[in-house]
Amino acid sequence: MSGIIGRTMANRRISDLNKFLVGSRVFASRTYSSAVKEMTVRDALNSALDEEMSADPKVFVMGEEVGEYQGAYKITKGLLTKYGPQRVIDTPITEAGFTGIGVGAAYHGLRPVIEFMTFNFSMQAIDHIINSAAKSNYMSAGQISVPIVFRGPNGAAAGVGAQHSQCYAAWYGACPGLKVLAPYSSEDARGLLKAAIRDPDPVVFLENELLYGESFPISAEALDSSFSLPIGKAKIEREGKDVTITAFSKMVGYALKAAEILAKEGISAEVINLRSIRPLDRPAINASVRKTNRLVTVEEGFPQHGVGAEICASVVEESFEYLDAPIERITGADVPMPYAANLERLAVPQVEDIVRAVKRVCYRSSK
Repeated sequence: MSGIIGRTMANRRISDLNKFLVGSRVFASRTYSSAVKEMTVRDALNSALDEEMSADPKVFVMGEEVGEYQGAYKITKGLLTKYGPQRVIDTPITEAGFTGIGVGAAYHGLRPVIEFMTFNFSMQAIDHIINSAAKSNYMSAGQISVPIVFRGPNGAAAGVGAQHSQCYAAWYGACPGLKVLAPYSSEDARGLLKAAIRDPDPVVFLENELLYGESFPISAEALDSSFSLPIGKAKIEREGKDVTITAFSKMVGYALKAAEILAKEGISAEVINLRSIRPLDRPAINASVRKTNRLVTVEEGFPQHGVGAEICASVVEESFEYLDAPIERITGADVPMPYAANLERLAVPQVEDIVRAVKRVCYRSSK
């Protein structure tokens, strides 16, 4: 009962918290060559959902407060009015229940988009995500497709404690049968969500709460209703020749900011936005390392068995002879997320952590 009361109170405060979080953080600057206007990540996700629901009557949205309240983070704003309660379905606080219903609907050819208020709550439904969705195509010898998207905010926000701050990229990225995406910019959000909804397989779509209110330049191509991005392809956000930095979600912005600082000190960093955790774009990562001869991986998740660890393994297996320095991994601390703001900052990667790691692999610093 105490858990239900706590989550109900959190629901009431969540929009105000989101506004505070967006206003209280400074995000790294970005440059795009073909941009014609700006769009927030929130609007990019909303427009992608709207366009895919308009294009395909089999697409529907289900989750807590997605309808009448228009989404805890307003990602589903306006969809209930436009598409009605049969396609924008409010649920009780029962992740296991509505996730199972969504998987069953996907078995029968519908295309559900299941929203978790935070991916931490997906643990209540992980049996359906892994055993019912991810494995069914293989176990049915290809007879059952499961075109379903599980989406919502992932990773650390600010001041929400250990049970609401975990990154699930490595958790779901380890499971065959799932595709796992983690957008950074508005263009990522639009293109990858559209691709996820159209995909015949289950997709885990990991957003970031602190990016929802961020505006990014977006190209005219990305605003077209037919636009989508390929799943499994990374993007080089900034070219460089001295070191490769891989990152995903919010950490891409931190990596870009670090690259700007490093450029002033004569270090040219190549920043790769992974976009896709599973499948991982190993060819793009290894091609970059073979050019720069150094690698720093960045992620918010725990260090053991993380996304960065998998990248390190790939590079050691395929490009070891090209490395001129040991690989550096920047991760979250190996502890549950502290609640205190000063300790929380120490528990997640910061721009200065990336700068120091790059200097170490470039033999520019002994610290």
